[in-house]
Amino acid sequence: MGKEPGFFKGVNLGGWLSQCDYSPERLDGFITEADFDQIARWGFDHVRLPVDYNVIQRRDGTMIEEGLERIDRAVAWAEAKGLGLVLDLHKTQGFSFDAGERESGFFENEAYQELFYQVWDCFAGRYGAKPGRVMFDLLNEVTEARYLPAWKRISREAVRRIRQRAPETRILLGSYRWNSAQTLPELDAPYDEHVIYNFHFYEPHAFTHQGAYWEAPYRDISPRYTYAESGAGEAYFEDFLAPALEKAEKEGCGLYCGEYGVIDVVPPAEAVKWFRDLHAVFQRHGIARCLWSYKQMDFGLSDSRMDGVREELLKLL
Repeated sequence: MGKEPGFFKGVNLGGWLSQCDYSPERLDGFITEADFDQIARWGFDHVRLPVDYNVIQRRDGTMIEEGLERIDRAVAWAEAKGLGLVLDLHKTQGFSFDAGERESGFFENEAYQELFYQVWDCFAGRYGAKPGRVMFDLLNEVTEARYLPAWKRISREAVRRIRQRAPETRILLGSYRWNSAQTLPELDAPYDEHVIYNFHFYEPHAFTHQGAYWEAPYRDISPRYTYAESGAGEAYFEDFLAPALEKAEKEGCGLYCGEYGVIDVVPPAEAVKWFRDLHAVFQRHGIARCLWSYKQMDFGLSDSRMDGVREELLKLL
């Protein structure tokens, strides 16, 4: 399930139009057409493009044409290289998965929700004519369980409005606890046959996020966990993903892993062991996926530290 044509094996373009300083130098130079060439040469079939609302929408809701044109270029570059593109709204007005962003009120505030719908109205009108080339990821990582009732209502309305302009575009829908696979069963049945369940996977966190400066529970892990010490393996991954697999099977819905990876603190050879076992499970169940991340962002596949294992890793993806 979930093996969508053109969207089976991808890599994230994190830190380009999201989670950055938003300077012109960053927005215009962090990722270029040459990077799309490299991604295609490495054998990926799509990219996921995280976008923060402030790149494409002002606080009053008017759209920023310069920001939209940057997405246009990314879509064009992807299409020219034979790549699909997942358009991910990584931050919306009133909500971010990152508490440090100090965005709040989205799930309670209808004005914020309308601004969210307006972004998707715009994206649907602009990219909905490319259902085979562009896929929509509604919102990155809903965090808390208390947001789920509102998120069910908001996401359904967003899909309804998208369908007015993009009737066949595939739409990714995740649950709470940062898109956990284990909370997917709490989602409603998909709006239609073009909605795909989405989860992110960084388990066990004590291994994949050891030394992460932004997560206090894992910041000071010492000594560092090896893969063997982490307790992970194919059986662990099967058990963790079982609720998502069962839910997708029940609803006849595709399944997509929009992010997964291992922090750069972990020695590359140890990271490869994690990828090998996880990919065996992905392959067994036909789970589409998108690696975090292409460049830098503490997880970069193209970073020099990966030079010695990249060829091996690409064979696993």
